[in-house]
Amino acid sequence: MNLEQLRSFVEVARSGHFTRAAAQLHLAQPSLSRQISALESDLGATLFHRARGNITLTAAGESLLPLAMRMLADAETVRFEMQELAGLRTGRVRLGATPTLCISLVAEVLTAFHAAHPGIELHLTESGSRGLLDELAGGTLDLALITTAEDGAAPTASLRRVPLLSEELVVVASASSDLLDGVESLSLAQLAELPQLTFHESYELRATTMQAFQAAGLVPHIVLEGAEMDAVLRCVERGLGVAVVPAMVMVDRPGLRSVRLTAPRLARSISLAHRNDVALTRAAHAMQSLIIETADILSSVNVGTDSLISRR
Repeated sequence: MNLEQLRSFVEVARSGHFTRAAAQLHLAQPSLSRQISALESDLGATLFHRARGNITLTAAGESLLPLAMRMLADAETVRFEMQELAGLRTGRVRLGATPTLCISLVAEVLTAFHAAHPGIELHLTESGSRGLLDELAGGTLDLALITTAEDGAAPTASLRRVPLLSEELVVVASASSDLLDGVESLSLAQLAELPQLTFHESYELRATTMQAFQAAGLVPHIVLEGAEMDAVLRCVERGLGVAVVPAMVMVDRPGLRSVRLTAPRLARSISLAHRNDVALTRAAHAMQSLIIETADILSSVNVGTDSLISRR
């Protein structure tokens, strides 16, 4: 028994005529008759009373009709759902990203992705890079946008990393404060003398800056420690102090001004990671392509040798 046989059976039952049913199904009448005969043989029951010009259902046929209609409807539902998934009209993407990327790159990506594929469920996890890699390895994420110190270690062999951007760290202050007046760049020693806000220990950014201070034998003047990204930026905008942040954070932040950090220059790498042993779904693959495309656009905003954001 197959779907074509059931479809033929239902059409004959509906029309009460083999010739009309064959025309409706775009079949030759002998082919339709063979399908019905094969179905009756498979089921071991006669489905139609065949009288010249009068085709009616037997008791077996009447029992089969609602079942056949339900089976055909279920098959159509399955076909539609598969077409929806293949066409990126349904599905799910579980994306993880660090807090600094959530307020910059990720916001751009999710807005564009939802506009293009509104039926795809989006799940966003915000965490530090180490936590994101653990979740990725555990199968709770499809993709993770991670950051490492420039030339930092790649994920484990079970994970694949796609390098996206190299981004300088800059010093930011309130646009209305005088903390950076007349300053075009800062050395680490000069930064250490300014009131500074630092991030939570889970931030790779905090580890990078603290290691730089320690390597230079400097002790920074910290006025707020252990805050999350949004809290740090809000406090900086209100003039509490300065902070070291990725250059990307400055996009659409008129309340902040920034200067470059030199001697030494600090930078980080942004990568997109996913598991090597699990194939990306069509939806996750589309998300990956959009992230790479958006990274290309961001890297083209600042061009030249002094660009703060560059393609890896």
